[in-house]
Amino acid sequence: MTNRDYYEILGVPRNASADDIKSAFRKLARQYHPDVSKEADAEEKFKEINEAYGILSDPQKRARYDQFGRAGLGEMNGMPDYATMDFSDIFEELLGGMGFGFGGSGSRSRRPRRGRDLQVQVALTFEEAVFGVEKTVEVTRNEVCSTCRGSGAAPGSSPQRCQTCGGRGEVRQVRQTIFGSMMQSGPCPTCSGRGEVITSPCPACRGQGLERKTVRKVVSIPAGVDSGTQIRLSGEGEPGVLGGPQGNLYLLISVHAHKFFKRRGNDLLLNLDINVSQAVLGADIEVPTVEGKPEKLRIPAGTQPGKIFTIRGRGVPYLRKSGRGDELVIINVDIPSRLTKEQRELFEKLAATLGTTVKPKEKGFLDWLNEALGG
Repeated sequence: MTNRDYYEILGVPRNASADDIKSAFRKLARQYHPDVSKEADAEEKFKEINEAYGILSDPQKRARYDQFGRAGLGEMNGMPDYATMDFSDIFEELLGGMGFGFGGSGSRSRRPRRGRDLQVQVALTFEEAVFGVEKTVEVTRNEVCSTCRGSGAAPGSSPQRCQTCGGRGEVRQVRQTIFGSMMQSGPCPTCSGRGEVITSPCPACRGQGLERKTVRKVVSIPAGVDSGTQIRLSGEGEPGVLGGPQGNLYLLISVHAHKFFKRRGNDLLLNLDINVSQAVLGADIEVPTVEGKPEKLRIPAGTQPGKIFTIRGRGVPYLRKSGRGDELVIINVDIPSRLTKEQRELFEKLAATLGTTVKPKEKGFLDWLNEALGG
């Protein structure tokens, strides 16, 4: 049919990907389709383009062609086998742009389809996210009309079969192409692909078969969720089409910040100020927990700023397994900015015993803190 190089015909390099080849074919097919192009040799060019695509779109044929050229194609002599090639998606796009369907687009509109998914934002306090909670959420969605029960017809009447398409929901037309006669179809313009027409619309839904409602639902939020967590409620979205299943409702969680606690995964971080004497001499203190019940903690003598103490099992519950993270208590020594006369005298006596020598360190407080937190 042609002696030109197939890659040259499609205008792609020899290392072109399958998507590149398909894209090039789409572009050229639109340009040279005989029903579109006014060029005198459009039909021959279109056949040449199809021949090239038929070989290069088949991995085995392309490999033989790359290795042996036209001789590697054997008896086919480079001719594509149109009986085994799948042009449906390409010609649906091409001919569809000319006002025709291809491959039964009307019949697809008659198939049951799942309803649309919905999403609702749910805001939680920090404690609600940690321990779980039941929340009442509101969602506005379409529901099957309670007056006509989804038929769209007024009470006492019913939809009638469309006379234009005979109830099929599509109209068909035979069109002559270079491949012979093709049956092309599209949604029926009278019934919009439903196959039925409503002569007496339901007054409640105006023939749509649906009514807008705001629904309240009590949902259980599991312990351990965080901002960005999505919870799926199956079958709580929009109604399906033509008997299809209902869509899903997704709850998108957002969590308010806590005054003291910060979350890192399933661990809780707490910055805790202690005074100089507690750091130097040691002390037994009570540490806040997210439950609200204090936990006792022993501060050893000589505790340095940035020291981290771990309280096991006082963090956030794991979302899909048992157990909880930890509470990490980060110690900060609170240096007083104002002293009483007595306190100043005591610090001056202490300063006299400690001396005035200073020592540089290789690492600072932030370096130690970053290492301790796994940064």
